[in-house]
Amino acid sequence: MANTTPQTGYAPVNGLNMYYEIHGAGRPLLLLHGAMGTIEMFGGLLPFLAETRQVIAIEQQAHGRTADIDRPLRYEQMADDTAALLRHLNIDSADVFGYSLGGGVAWQLAIRHPELVRKLVVASATYNNEGIYPEVLAGIETMFTPEAFAGSPIEAAYVRVAPKPDDFPTLVVKVQRLTQEFVGWPPEAIRAIATPTLIIIGDSDIIRPEGAVELFRLLGGGVPGDLAGLPRSQFAVLPGTMHMTLVQRADLLLAIVPAFLDAPMPEGT
Repeated sequence: MANTTPQTGYAPVNGLNMYYEIHGAGRPLLLLHGAMGTIEMFGGLLPFLAETRQVIAIEQQAHGRTADIDRPLRYEQMADDTAALLRHLNIDSADVFGYSLGGGVAWQLAIRHPELVRKLVVASATYNNEGIYPEVLAGIETMFTPEAFAGSPIEAAYVRVAPKPDDFPTLVVKVQRLTQEFVGWPPEAIRAIATPTLIIIGDSDIIRPEGAVELFRLLGGGVPGDLAGLPRSQFAVLPGTMHMTLVQRADLLLAIVPAFLDAPMPEGT
């Protein structure tokens, strides 16, 4: 495992001072954290990935070290912020690994800024609410409240690094509204993504297996590879894995993600 001292900084993008870290050297790999998370969410993965890659980890609006500004959280806006940060760092193209909320940002980054995305890994994220268990959606009112997260490790991680620790309740409410108001994107938008994509869910995720399979099919998967050839996209289900624990499964992710990223680009991409 590489012990690296990261380059850290703040990029002025779209009214934000967006925090970023750069670990290691090699082909750029962008890490996009989950809702209310920080870069430390990738603590079990990042050092290993940085052994062979230039890992760029960022914190979105209102998350971690990036202070909030007066605008709602929207996947499209966060994707535009992320694209602006990559351009600020003079990165023309990167592999992207997005988890949960970061997976939604990754979808929009591939849709809105396809030239920046070489390969895409989306973990525990869908493109519409039909891909989420209905009981999870029904519980949003109680799951995403400041009181529900009081004293939690997520709150503690935020307070430890945030420029305004007292803003945590505002972040929770903004994430709740993002989830409540999300209407999804047209299947055609996903189908148009030409980037080779690896879809990952846990077998006990909040993402329904049927929803993940639908995504896989939209991206050219779900075919008999022995007859049709391997599609440009791949699909993995991690056993014994919930939504909140997926990104902690370094044992499984490090066996899957680097192999996907290191493989030759499919012909025609």
